[in-house]
Amino acid sequence: MSRLPAPENPIAPPDTEVEENEDQSKSSSLEIQQPVIQKRRGVTFVSSISKDEPEVTRRELWAYYLYYNGDNGVGPNGYSLTLFQLWATAAGYDPAQGPGSSCSASSECVLPWGNGVKAVASVVLVANGVSFAVMTLIFTTIGSAADYGSFGRWLLLVITCICWGAQFASVSLTSPSRWSAAMALYMIGFISYGATLVFYAAVFPRLARNTPHSRALRARYEDGEIDREVYETEESLEKNRISNISTAHSNIGYIATLCLNLSLLIPLANNPKVNNYVIVLTNGYWVLTGIWWFIFQQPRPGPPLPKDEHYLTIGWKQIWAALKQYKKLPYTFVYIFAFFLLADGLNTTGTLVSICQNDKFSFSFLQNTYLGLAQAITSTASTFGFWYIQKYWKISTKKMFIVTNVVTILIPLWGMIGIWTNTIGYHNVWEFWFYNIVFGIFQAPYYAFSQTMMAELTPPGFDNMFFGLFGLSNRASSMIGPNVIQAIINNTGNNWMGFPFLFALCAIASIVIWFGVDIQKGRRDAVAWANNIRESQEQ
Repeated sequence: MSRLPAPENPIAPPDTEVEENEDQSKSSSLEIQQPVIQKRRGVTFVSSISKDEPEVTRRELWAYYLYYNGDNGVGPNGYSLTLFQLWATAAGYDPAQGPGSSCSASSECVLPWGNGVKAVASVVLVANGVSFAVMTLIFTTIGSAADYGSFGRWLLLVITCICWGAQFASVSLTSPSRWSAAMALYMIGFISYGATLVFYAAVFPRLARNTPHSRALRARYEDGEIDREVYETEESLEKNRISNISTAHSNIGYIATLCLNLSLLIPLANNPKVNNYVIVLTNGYWVLTGIWWFIFQQPRPGPPLPKDEHYLTIGWKQIWAALKQYKKLPYTFVYIFAFFLLADGLNTTGTLVSICQNDKFSFSFLQNTYLGLAQAITSTASTFGFWYIQKYWKISTKKMFIVTNVVTILIPLWGMIGIWTNTIGYHNVWEFWFYNIVFGIFQAPYYAFSQTMMAELTPPGFDNMFFGLFGLSNRASSMIGPNVIQAIINNTGNNWMGFPFLFALCAIASIVIWFGVDIQKGRRDAVAWANNIRESQEQ
């Protein structure tokens, strides 16, 4: 998908209110403690922060950026989907003409499915829905476990290698008869890709709190040189700096990968295996840029796994325990819940637009590469542009998020208009160019700001636990949207009938975030909650 800072604390007893004053807020925001494990009523909470965490080096930070440069989604989230839909459509038939007929752009296309048939678009959405369900299982089972020892570090490596393997295996998908294998490899690649985004982003808070600038800010605040308001503003800007630069690197990698792919797509345009070669080349680029993170990442291990606990069960216990803290962390959980709906709507909208786009351009890797370049170039420029605007005028993260969020609502609204007219609504070539450019301008900063908002609302030291929940809301939430939309499309035979549901989902979720989440209060609640765990441990 898709991270945070310092101290730690067990939950106060049910009847205990957390009292917040200036001194407590100051120390709780800044002190770096030894890892704390607090067990209360059979539930273990862990803070992964240690005072011995090494300072982030320039080499380490660049390795972090380069990983995301390669993990840009061109292969597992783009080309693999196109190849899967290409072979599924080629293996399908027009239900009006019966088995043996060919599908055309203007006719419905179905595949044998169980004891009946299912529209190709529905099959693609089913694959997405199942993929997101598996992501849910991954994030809930082992998400919080990544806070212990070096498990998170090795987990990202293993998941990354699985994604690399699935992408390289795509070289074998060369005929319509292999559409089911294409579906399986797409799902494996997409699931592991989504998991890499979550566990990669969970590293972000640890890096942000250990940059030289963050440490200098903390020292100045502790010495009384700056007040809390200034410290919080500057610390938030430092988080946004790293988040925006990493997002920009993802888009730069997107551009570099697409340009590199043109070296195959243009000269080998008539080669039937050129699509397979392109996926292999795309994946090779990620391997070359991503491997450095696993070499230069400095160790920042959490505490050992508590006695009598297991990596496969501790995640469920901690997530359930964390969910029960909603009264103490109201804004954190309102944001997670609303983002669950928003991410479901946006992710499913992206898939549905991609289905329409692939149909319009006859599954052309070359045309999709040109469209991808338009999106990537505007994404890179807008990420730096939004960051400059925020830094220059000291605009809050939430306000920047709201600006990008408005466009999130308009994307499915535009598609909904296409139900009643063919003039607009993702029916024309120019609209897909317009969509990719607008998406690039507003949605790349959207991802960066949404991640920073989560970092602001995460209790310091509980990064993987709460980013596991965030990953659940960001990626795994979309097991709902695809399944609802595929049922609508399967019953109506019209891809555009899915947009009204998605528009409503995005609109409702956005309104909740706009009016129901107070970042400043939420940040202080999170710090107080984490500090209370530490104080309970000391008692």
